[in-house]
Amino acid sequence: MLGFMDFVQNAFNAASHWNRDNSYGALNATAQALLDFETPKGLRFHISSLAAPNFATSYTVGTVGVVDGSISYLYSSLPLRTSAKSCDIDLHRVIKGYRQLQELRRPDEDWWWELWHGGKRIDRRDTLLYGRIYLPSSTLEALYLRRLSPTKQLRISCVSDSSVKNGGTILALLQNDVGKYSTEYMYSTDSALLGFRGLYNFGLDPRKAVTSPGTAQDFAEPVHGRFSAGAELYYGILNKSGGISAGLRFTTLPQHTGFPYTMTLTLNPLMGNLTSTYAVKAGQNLALCSRFDFNFYSYESDLQVGCELWRRSRNAEIEWAVKKLRPDWNDVALRPDEDVSGVLKARVDRNWKIGVLWEGRIKELLFTLGASLDLKRREQIFKAVGIELQYSSS
Repeated sequence: MLGFMDFVQNAFNAASHWNRDNSYGALNATAQALLDFETPKGLRFHISSLAAPNFATSYTVGTVGVVDGSISYLYSSLPLRTSAKSCDIDLHRVIKGYRQLQELRRPDEDWWWELWHGGKRIDRRDTLLYGRIYLPSSTLEALYLRRLSPTKQLRISCVSDSSVKNGGTILALLQNDVGKYSTEYMYSTDSALLGFRGLYNFGLDPRKAVTSPGTAQDFAEPVHGRFSAGAELYYGILNKSGGISAGLRFTTLPQHTGFPYTMTLTLNPLMGNLTSTYAVKAGQNLALCSRFDFNFYSYESDLQVGCELWRRSRNAEIEWAVKKLRPDWNDVALRPDEDVSGVLKARVDRNWKIGVLWEGRIKELLFTLGASLDLKRREQIFKAVGIELQYSSS
């Protein structure tokens, strides 16, 4: 389940019209959400608040061997008009699951962002500041996020920790997204790493669509799927080593009348790794995913399969069935989350390592209950068991 601060950052991206899915780094987001979920360890409790539209706080206490925790603060120059109460938050916004990508949005025009008063331009670029300190280790992490233009964003993140080489590291990302394609330029103080990655979407160019502020794209014919291709290249100046990867993705869009699905293929030629994934939303409440890894240098391979099963009330299931039979009733709908109480996730690989997770809401608390098992270790099958509780207010 997303932490509260990640939820607020997603709200900032939505309010500033930034598409976090249109990047090479998010190429495998669907498979990662279904297969790479973390199972909690021990007991952890989060108390958070969006005290004002521009300010959020979060406190965490955990018991994993010793009592530890963290304190977080976040400031956004852009007011975030979103419900932050744990009893009201749409579970689909905080639980990582099947990612249904939307149609590409035409970027805002530069002049849409201009504010004038008395003949002088007074607008400022939206900025987000975030800091978190871990106790008792005193590790500090921070984030500076600034929208430079409707298509550009600067992201600087840093970590200060005595256990890290040179006492910490800084990563800077300059992101550019015009809809049709996106690019990212990165620099990290760790080994003076320089990198570039990009993603290109085949098909219609959203910049040529007839739109106006706040309206949807107006294409002559609906688009049912999108094919994307991307690559990544990086090089460490100090250690004189680099890497490269490339990937393909095809995903269905909301106009697709069948089951939504996503397929990806990624290749790292230097390491010899080839990875393919297939995820399908097999019903209103069920999503399935598989991932196959193969190394053509060592001939080693791995297979993972996983699923998520949402729990809904009978009323929600009846409503979904009626919509399938009567599409003209789509406007008569309940809240997206009104009858969702939680989701069960499970994964297993060929070595019989299993992860199980149950996420949901009990009254005003969000919870995550999970366990990791290794069926080949008869003497200690359970590797980790834990529960996380979240409470937030606004």
